[in-house]
Amino acid sequence: MKIKILFLLSFLSVVVLFWLYYQIYFPQGSFCEGEIIFLISKGDGFLKIGNNLKKENIIKNSFYFKTYALLSGKFNKFQAGNYFFCDNQSIKDVIEKISRGEVAQKKITIVEGWNIGDVAESLEELKIVKKDIFLNNANNFEFNYLYNFLEEKPEGLGLEGYLFPDTYFIPYNTDAELIIKIMLANFDNKLTEDLRNEIRNQGKSIFEVITVASLIEKEVKNDEDKKLVSGVIWKRLKINMPLQIDATISYITGKRTTKISTQETQIDSPYNTYKYRGLPIGPICNPGIKSIKAAIFPKESDYLFYLSKSDGETIFSENLEKHNIAKNEYLK
Repeated sequence: MKIKILFLLSFLSVVVLFWLYYQIYFPQGSFCEGEIIFLISKGDGFLKIGNNLKKENIIKNSFYFKTYALLSGKFNKFQAGNYFFCDNQSIKDVIEKISRGEVAQKKITIVEGWNIGDVAESLEELKIVKKDIFLNNANNFEFNYLYNFLEEKPEGLGLEGYLFPDTYFIPYNTDAELIIKIMLANFDNKLTEDLRNEIRNQGKSIFEVITVASLIEKEVKNDEDKKLVSGVIWKRLKINMPLQIDATISYITGKRTTKISTQETQIDSPYNTYKYRGLPIGPICNPGIKSIKAAIFPKESDYLFYLSKSDGETIFSENLEKHNIAKNEYLK
């Protein structure tokens, strides 16, 4: 009799353990029918989290969630934030995700040569943050206290030039200020101490270099051409020759083309490098690291002029006569 009872108890124990294992380790569906955003607020305990997960149909049973949370010792390690869940995840997977703080993220790519407006539009399209809110933060908030590379930026100018182009994974529901800080931190990392020392040794400022880099970024795509164009720009600045860069006019007008009219070259703007000598008042886009390095390490040449063909090739000339010949040949 005792043997039968022991056998029955053992059998029941195995059944219970298997059932617990099944409830905790197996998903409730065979495939993901759609992602669900689930919010854990600060201060939410594991009991409340379990009930809410069941309510959203992310888990099958809140009892097994709470049981595994206690047994695994992770009941007090759950982190606040928004999480992406499929409706077929196991309780174990859910607990692992929220205890590691794997919050929901959106992938965004900031393209080299985008200006602040382009960045803001992209963020709004991805439903990360409203365009006007981002622009207000980028143009009006002060971030100089965070990074010394912003100290040389003239007061009143926004962060054009400093929102480093790259691919980012932004936590869901992140505000504009934090997104900007993430991009500035990336800029701070990419502009290494060696690069900063080189800029200082040349007697230039980071702000000047980033402004030149933004011109290079919008004017040419080929890496070697960037170095040559950098040399032309710095040479023109040295001899006080107007830069006459078409991309600065496009920045003023907001047009998506570098084809400009004679009338547009007369626009009264501190960004107009046809009307005013020297650099524009600030960067005209957010340059990538290759353009920044080209601005720091220009290639010397006899060239004073250049133009870009429709296929992207850059034609260089030593003097105005040769430049005009090139214009007649390539810019018909």
